[in-house]
Amino acid sequence: MDLDLFLHQLHFHSDQVNPGDWEIDWEDAPLPFKIYRGLPEFSLPHRVPLSSKKEGATCKTNLPALGSFLWCSYGLTQFSQTALTAGGESVETIQSLRRFAPSGGGLYPNELYIYLKVEELPHGMYHYDAAHHRLLLLREGNFDSYLNRTLGNRANLEDGFGAIMISSMFWKNFFKYHNFSYRLQGLDAGALIGQMLEAGQHFRYHARIHFQFLDQAVNHLLGLDGREESIYAVIPLSRKKELPIQRGGGIKQSAKELCAELPALKISYVQRSQNVKEFPQIMEVNQSSMMELTGLFSILEKGQRKRENRPGITLPEGEKLNANKYEVFRNRHSPEMDFIPGKINAEKLAALLQHACASFFACPTDLNEAEDTASRLSLYGCFYQVEGIEDGAYRYDHVSHSLLKLKAGDFRPELQAGMNMAYVHFHQIPICLHIAGDRSFYSKELGHRGYRILHMEAGMLMQRLLLSASALGMNGHPLLGFDVNHCDSLYNLKASDQTTLIQIPVGCHRPKSRLTGGMHI
Repeated sequence: MDLDLFLHQLHFHSDQVNPGDWEIDWEDAPLPFKIYRGLPEFSLPHRVPLSSKKEGATCKTNLPALGSFLWCSYGLTQFSQTALTAGGESVETIQSLRRFAPSGGGLYPNELYIYLKVEELPHGMYHYDAAHHRLLLLREGNFDSYLNRTLGNRANLEDGFGAIMISSMFWKNFFKYHNFSYRLQGLDAGALIGQMLEAGQHFRYHARIHFQFLDQAVNHLLGLDGREESIYAVIPLSRKKELPIQRGGGIKQSAKELCAELPALKISYVQRSQNVKEFPQIMEVNQSSMMELTGLFSILEKGQRKRENRPGITLPEGEKLNANKYEVFRNRHSPEMDFIPGKINAEKLAALLQHACASFFACPTDLNEAEDTASRLSLYGCFYQVEGIEDGAYRYDHVSHSLLKLKAGDFRPELQAGMNMAYVHFHQIPICLHIAGDRSFYSKELGHRGYRILHMEAGMLMQRLLLSASALGMNGHPLLGFDVNHCDSLYNLKASDQTTLIQIPVGCHRPKSRLTGGMHI
């Protein structure tokens, strides 16, 4: 298979990557969470304090704090029932379990693993069992050296209390989206990282994001079958503010050498689906994305700040955001067709953009040089009837906190026409944001791995934008069912070798017409 063609079609012509006769077997759907059999269990406290009171001068890594952190990051937070009219007098009820982080179709293809070195638990590798809010011990021991070598000796895990590892279970959303699921998996993983970073701030957990590691070695450590599930990101956690990611040094490692140091794990998990179909294209692109040697790790060039001979519109100081993180997390949802017209001014727009970008670009990753903040992603938007801002298409410059007007006019009809389904009503939406990134998906520096990394970066920024909108009393709805080529043309992105990665309508909304209940004590 031509993987370059596959990724190109996946992004620019997504209708070509799925078979026309694909049917979703809802009766044979997988569980939205992974449940292991026969592993040592460590229950986490179910009482989660829904407030934002300061946790003291130092960070806490006791079980109540860790439990709250994991629940806010990826726990089951809400049970939802929605009634749909199926025609005539018949009504169909859809039930779902929700989490604070968004996911395409509410399928949550990612799983969360954590390496912990805390007093109340045996040191070792755990799986976060979201269904029961507990930790399951996969492998006991100290793995500082092993993990650090999988990261190219750049993490210094001895100074931290553990690390988060985020995987993608391919079948969990392939059963619905077929090959298009690969695009969703990276965005979902990025949204989870963004949510985890926001939750970690409350407990003063400091994190570094590693997108490059020896895949087979990390999968082997956790007992994962790379044909079913693979790690997408490794995130060391520390009690103190971290030094920049270390560069170079140490002996070059291979995944094969590290795997030979540990025996294979013999573990099993519950698979509800009776007919798990094959996904050869995703397996092939995932295999091609794996790194076998630490010498293959790369540093990406910092994106150049665009300078154009256009007058910029300096944005005012933004509105104050809701400081209660738990309230912000609970209030975030995707409005779908529930957007309504509402008053949006320049101060609210300024706060939305400034807060999201400031927190995103300050996050250290292994793609950047020390003390260097990434600016490879760009943020564009179409605004309509925002007080103080003329209707039109703009690019946001986070360095100068200003807008560069690209085109004047009302682009809501064009955005609506570019959708493949009526997910939202654009005539009710004053703000539509577009995250853009490298048109070649970092292929020169990172090969096929660059595609998923770029989408994880976009997912991180997307989640910051969604939480900022929630903190301002609004909400956003991430969309992939849109014409990428149309949006690229709207902003003339091809000229700067960029492309649209995700579309996010933002605005006011009415309460959703569904019955919901919080899943916490």
